Amino acid sequence: MPHPAVAAGTAASPVLAEVVRSGFVEGRHRGSLVLLAADGSVELALGDVTRPVFPRSANKPMQAAAVLRAGVALDGERLALAAASHSGEAFHRDLVRTMLREHGLSPEQLRCPPALPLDQEEQEAYLAAGGRRDRVAMNCSGKHTAMLAAATLRKWPLESYLEPDHPLQRLIRTVVEEAAGEPVAAVGTDGCGAPLMALGLTGLARAFRGFVLAGPGTPERRVADAMRAHPEYVAGTRRHDTLLMREIPGALSKVGAEAVQALALPDGRALAIKVEDGAARALGPVLARALELLGVTAPVVERLGRVPLLGGGREVGEVRPAF
Repeated sequence: MPHPAVAAGTAASPVLAEVVRSGFVEGRHRGSLVLLAADGSVELALGDVTRPVFPRSANKPMQAAAVLRAGVALDGERLALAAASHSGEAFHRDLVRTMLREHGLSPEQLRCPPALPLDQEEQEAYLAAGGRRDRVAMNCSGKHTAMLAAATLRKWPLESYLEPDHPLQRLIRTVVEEAAGEPVAAVGTDGCGAPLMALGLTGLARAFRGFVLAGPGTPERRVADAMRAHPEYVAGTRRHDTLLMREIPGALSKVGAEAVQALALPDGRALAIKVEDGAARALGPVLARALELLGVTAPVVERLGRVPLLGGGREVGEVRPAF
């Protein structure tokens, strides 16, 4: 049985993207999307943007802010990595190991599962060099290292740091609810094993808006500033969050698994997207169109919006926004 909060809405979500091959629409991706104006009001809502979704890794900025509230001294690249879904590139792995040493921890204490680098090019190079599945290479290892550092500092149990009733996870829930301005609707388990807290898309967009508008020196603003200053540590050298934060001044961007995206601009405009079937190929065109509607013009927006379909090695179609 689905959780009641998830099952509450029964109306079909609108089509956000179409798959067009040789002029024929062969598929559609449904979902929900919310755009917030600079004053925080809802400028556009497609689908039920109050129905809870699992933001997946789009919750990571809030988890990192909770680590700061616990008293852990993180900044710069280290803080960006605490909020990361990193690609597993060598500089990511090196910094995770450094952070573990700095806090008197070892890779064996990480409870994220062993994995290969998330980035395909990096994964091929890693395997060619004899690499094997490893907890440090897992894309959430920076977050887990930060969580362990918080538990160590506060003398909370280390072995149970991922349990929903652990003091750190209770603190994270408080930060998530304060940032989103709504209660957590459900708690699940993320792919990395950490508790996963469900929010409506409006709440998720509101949280990102709050991070960019927070006062200097607050945990929320420190996380936003670190992510924007070091986007390659949040994602990787070839990932779209990195490109967005490099090329759109002041943007705070974080993708989540199953086609979730949240983004805020420095003046308070913000968005959150969930493609219902989890299709990542739809996210670029939908995000590009949403940014256009927010008035954002930048070469990266056009690049993200281009998802060609091939036939016989040549372009014969595209995934395009439907709104």
